[in-house]
Amino acid sequence: MAEPLLEIKNLNVDYGLGDEAVHAVSDVTLTLHRGEVLGLAGESGSGKSTLAYGLTRLLPPPGVVAGGEVIYHDPERGPYDVLSLTNSELREFRWAETSIVFQGAMNSLNPVHRVGTQLTDVIKAHDPKGSPHARVARARELLTLVGIPADRMDSYPHQLSGGMRQRVMIGMALALEPRVVIMDEPTTALDVVMQRQILGELVQLRERLGFSVLFITHDLSLLVEFSDRIAIMYGGRIVEEAPAKEIYTNSFHPYSAGLLGSFPALRGPKRELTGIPGSPPDLRAMPTGCAFHPRCPKSFEPCAQDLPVLGVPDAPGGSDRTVACWLHPVR
Repeated sequence: MAEPLLEIKNLNVDYGLGDEAVHAVSDVTLTLHRGEVLGLAGESGSGKSTLAYGLTRLLPPPGVVAGGEVIYHDPERGPYDVLSLTNSELREFRWAETSIVFQGAMNSLNPVHRVGTQLTDVIKAHDPKGSPHARVARARELLTLVGIPADRMDSYPHQLSGGMRQRVMIGMALALEPRVVIMDEPTTALDVVMQRQILGELVQLRERLGFSVLFITHDLSLLVEFSDRIAIMYGGRIVEEAPAKEIYTNSFHPYSAGLLGSFPALRGPKRELTGIPGSPPDLRAMPTGCAFHPRCPKSFEPCAQDLPVLGVPDAPGGSDRTVACWLHPVR
């Protein structure tokens, strides 16, 4: 087992305060290991992006971290809680240790500034001691790293394709060589050919530079191919976590099986596509028991009354995974 790099422990994120607070993330525990791609999947509204913004302390008001820890294992100074950092310490932590590629990132570039200017501004903001010449050289290097000719430094964002703008944002996230890169649905707005091309390059960059990736998407088919492990999120909670191959071939939670049934198999026998009936739960009025039970084809008596605990299932092949489902009692 690789060393842990980022440990999320019992993280709770609310929108609002007091009795009216909406619990968007509840008791989430995850570990990202060094050099690993950890996929986080779930429908819209399941809490994926809120989790990412909570652990990086980028929550917009009225979002608040209501509890938990985010332990970062720094090779130099040892482990520390990101949630306890001061503003100045947090500024040093961001981009140098952890960076994030936001959802719809290709539209995040400023349309009135050249690409090179925006890259050097990021480098200057987080590493002000460097020289202007070094910043320009680094910006050119970043463009080349993500497959864009360095002569596009003088281009404006509208002169680049959507895929190229997305690559610029990925290069910007790698500017200070962070150990953790969080990607929040970075390829959703792109066509499938460009998605695969960018993700393939991302995997090559990960192997070359050695950073870890928390990859967030609603498209489980992407995660199965590019992730080492996958965590499935529903109603603000993790309902299953396992190696990517195990999720694909032998998912334990009915929600995971439903997500897998929503895309076609490119290899092997053909299978009929099936959807998940109903809609994700309203976080303001969560159902009792398991949040998925109103939509679950396998629900039975305990599901509607008691909340299942995430744990290691007492079943063959369950030692390297966790699941929260009454169909699989945990140890």
